Amino acid sequence: MESSKPLPPISGRGAPTNLRPTRTGSAERVADGDWLDAAEDIDGDAPPLRTTVTVEHPKTIIARNTSPDIGFDRSINPYRGCEHGCIYCFARPTHAFHDLSPGLDFESKLFAKPDAAQLLRAELARRNYKVAPIAIGTNTDGYQPIEREWGITRQIVEVLAETKHPLLITTKSDRLLRDIDLLEQMARDNLVGVAISVTTLDPAVARTLEPRAPHPRRRLAAIRELIDAGVPTQVNISPIIPAITDHEIEAIMQAAAEAGAIRASYILMRLPHEVAPLFRAWLTAHYPDRAGKVMHMVQDIRGGRDNDPDFFTRMKGQGVWAQLIRTRVKRAAREHGMDRSFAPIRCDLFRPPERDGQMELF
Repeated sequence: MESSKPLPPISGRGAPTNLRPTRTGSAERVADGDWLDAAEDIDGDAPPLRTTVTVEHPKTIIARNTSPDIGFDRSINPYRGCEHGCIYCFARPTHAFHDLSPGLDFESKLFAKPDAAQLLRAELARRNYKVAPIAIGTNTDGYQPIEREWGITRQIVEVLAETKHPLLITTKSDRLLRDIDLLEQMARDNLVGVAISVTTLDPAVARTLEPRAPHPRRRLAAIRELIDAGVPTQVNISPIIPAITDHEIEAIMQAAAEAGAIRASYILMRLPHEVAPLFRAWLTAHYPDRAGKVMHMVQDIRGGRDNDPDFFTRMKGQGVWAQLIRTRVKRAAREHGMDRSFAPIRCDLFRPPERDGQMELF
């Protein structure tokens, strides 16, 4: 049985609980103490939580959105769920649609789409396809650990490089350096932009906040290597968490500037749906001394709620704390020369493929 009470932290995992997605009609499971006692006597300790990957065969691979506060209208998610286990991940609630928990299930029960590159090729070959940058890393990190074995993200990037299709990548992993040959090739034609997320420089905080993401210093080193290869790369200070990571804004900006970045972005932490109770449980487990203060500041930023789903304000927040953070980010970016812009990504070089994989001549 599964308990709704926050559990002690699990080493290497972000969520301290596996709450059921009740908003989709899934019944909450109630722990039975007598049964658990008997299970321990008969079977011993529960087995360690291991990552599983289920193959998924979607009919299409490009997801569309009409959000007015997002700088792209299409994206690709090579996987569902993310083994990085970031407790703050706004995508966790998507696992509820599979009747799985946005908690531990989201970071341990993953889905892979091995047909993604083939589906992408077919969609790009349609005569009515209109070119605009495709984003990777919006709902799941395309360079999470399982990419090492599956290589689905690389296959997608190969198709985009071949067709000269514009690409935006957001990741918190230096694993994308395995694809630096493709990214460098695309960068020569201004076809790609990369954002690497650095939430904290403190490895102790990172181990609990984003337990299976690469060390922050490895991400900064990846920024340097990408910049040296000519790939436009910015640091994404995201999310900024009040009273947990906000004191590091200036230090992260300085470290990214020293790595060669000339541009920075940020997002204040969002707590949609099941992410709010998961984050509260995480606070209780790791920061009981300041849990109330953190949530008070979060609610001040979100208009008195745990989360603000409204367009525009959901990304920037409101109130005195949001304004203070915004001012600090802008000042630090200006002081470290991180307020510059990259050349616009080109959309005029696209060459649609034939459905059989051959390129069109004209």
